[in-house]
Amino acid sequence: MPKTSRLDPAAPWVQLTTTPADWKAADPKLLAAILGELHLIRAFEETVLDLAGEGLVHGPAHSSIGQEGGAVGSIVGLRSSDAINGSHRGHHQFLAKAITHVSSGELDLEALVTEPIQNVLQRTLAEILGLAQGYCAGRGGSMHLQWFEAGALGTNAIVGGGVPLGAGNAWAQKHSGTTDVTLSYFGDGAVNIGSVLETMNLASAWKLPFAFMIENNLYAVSTSVAEATGEPRLSARGLGFGIPSWRVDGMDPLAVHLTMQKADEVMRSGGGPVVIELEVYRFFHQNGAYPGSAFGYRSKEEEASWRKRDPLERVAKEMIALGLIDEAGVASVRDQAQSAMRKAAGQLTEADPESAGKRRIRDNLWPDTDFVNVGLRGDTSELADSRTLEPLDYTGELEAKKFVDAVASVMDRRMSADDRIVIMGEDVHRLSGGTNGATKGLPARYPGRVLGTPISENAFAGLGGGMALDGRFRPVVEFMYPDFLWVAADQVFNQIGKARHMFGGVNPVPLVLRTKVAMGSGYGSQHLMDPAGIFATSPGWRIVAPSTAADYIGLMNTALALQDPVLVIEHVDLYGQAGQVPAGDLDYQLPFGKAGIRRVGNDVTVISYLSMVHHSLEAVEQTGIDGEVIDLRWLDAASLDWDTIGASIRKTNAVLIVEQGARGTSYGGWLADEIQRRFFDWLDQPIERVTGGEASPSISRVLERAAIARTEEVIAGLERVRTGMGKR
Repeated sequence: MPKTSRLDPAAPWVQLTTTPADWKAADPKLLAAILGELHLIRAFEETVLDLAGEGLVHGPAHSSIGQEGGAVGSIVGLRSSDAINGSHRGHHQFLAKAITHVSSGELDLEALVTEPIQNVLQRTLAEILGLAQGYCAGRGGSMHLQWFEAGALGTNAIVGGGVPLGAGNAWAQKHSGTTDVTLSYFGDGAVNIGSVLETMNLASAWKLPFAFMIENNLYAVSTSVAEATGEPRLSARGLGFGIPSWRVDGMDPLAVHLTMQKADEVMRSGGGPVVIELEVYRFFHQNGAYPGSAFGYRSKEEEASWRKRDPLERVAKEMIALGLIDEAGVASVRDQAQSAMRKAAGQLTEADPESAGKRRIRDNLWPDTDFVNVGLRGDTSELADSRTLEPLDYTGELEAKKFVDAVASVMDRRMSADDRIVIMGEDVHRLSGGTNGATKGLPARYPGRVLGTPISENAFAGLGGGMALDGRFRPVVEFMYPDFLWVAADQVFNQIGKARHMFGGVNPVPLVLRTKVAMGSGYGSQHLMDPAGIFATSPGWRIVAPSTAADYIGLMNTALALQDPVLVIEHVDLYGQAGQVPAGDLDYQLPFGKAGIRRVGNDVTVISYLSMVHHSLEAVEQTGIDGEVIDLRWLDAASLDWDTIGASIRKTNAVLIVEQGARGTSYGGWLADEIQRRFFDWLDQPIERVTGGEASPSISRVLERAAIARTEEVIAGLERVRTGMGKR
């Protein structure tokens, strides 16, 4: 018979409830602030539902009615420099943080609505209605509310998507020497999402001052917690990562506040993250003004039992019992909140002359349609005073340097000059410079700034995004292979790529993401892809693809100076190649958006990047065709050198686009379409393309070679162009 022994969790797991003594001991100013915020948020949400019912809210109206207690209780005691982010149901979180910020957490219940509070209510409502005066200029709407000044990092429409970003903000707080904390709110569905669980692990390992705020309202849209998990006590998730965890009645704002105080002690003292499960209940359906019972997944009896626990009534009842307010005072608080919302709505809407009794949005408040793409990326003004150097024109002293040594050397130089730069990725702190030597010598020289991460692409990519949005650090995130980007697709594309534009086009996102193409190395279908085509068709990213060591130095320096997220693509075939670089100079930038003409010619414009530039040069020489070979260097639509491309096409009247990877994720397909639109009148034959095959490269040496393009395929492409010349 085997011997068994009980294993206890490494961290405490506590349920907290209040007693009458807690209410008696509470600061009356605190209770007044809680009551005031609850009523302001409730009146706000009721107004949103009214406007939605009139068809004036374009998109969803995810009401937080019933859940206000969890947000107000946890936020009312925070500093403005503390931060929060949340989910698609986040009006209450945003408003609690914004109102606490402008009021310093103190509200006069006899004069509840000050001018700053009225402004918060109106700007938030304007954002939900998609209007220009909203916090995100109308782009964010109901699900994307952000106000950095108040510490509101942004609510998020992707379930669990904001959690890694919040952890990045917490990392920045900790490493800036503050005692500030970040709270990330998410629902019961997100506790089963990989990005949340990955971030729990990372936050625990790195002792981040970060609170995982689980709003357990018992349902997703209509699926219950009991159906979705075998452990419905959702705060149990924290125990697996050694995180202190609390479970608290979210309908009791004081209990939440007291829990938050205990959690604060852990986070602000360096104890790492916490988990707080707020047991709350949304009084309405997922979206709109009908109860869940109208859709058959909840009973009226269940809804009625929870309505009896309304946090507004709970706080009012306790304050009345303590003699802090009377029924008339509570009614006055509600009247003031409703009056403020009538005023806010009246500033944004007017009577519709074409429909009696209906309202419409005031025409002059809509964003100008010319604003649609503004802020998708920055304007590159940050590069105005940069020292640039074009290696193709450089006539000074040169020295030989391997490509991979250039990678490590330029990063060393930048890290020595800018202590905001932090590198993170799997194994970057080991193996004498990571798996390829790209961080050689850096961990020893810059302790604490080269961060080896767990295998958790969602978590560390999002953490990098949160650091970039915070602004105090400049993260360089390494993905060991591009295929792993699919694992973190939400963070890379939905979060980092869209963040600047989605939240109004103002906030910079200075992040560099490094990865390497490994075609030809035998690593098979899930390690070898070229990500250029995917990123080129995804908004927000800039893309650089250097083919020489000299270009790498200049492009990385430019990438690290930009205020946009930049993908830096490398190729393993280039790592071992030695090239000539300006001697002793690791500080120059390549001219922004400037392609390089590697060979001048008159017969065909050959356009390529990375290692295929060298294969293209070989092919041109072997065929004798007078090709002009253009090394793109910059691949994204906003940075491409259309002047150089256009001048060459007008001269040659023929185009061959050369890339190595599969057709399905092809960069060249997008580029060919754009060239045809821009330069159709100068083309004497269809654009030719060289790509790999349809399939991803395989492990077999011969099948891998058959799946990718090299010099022989470029030669075949040039011969097709030659045939086309004969038909002119």
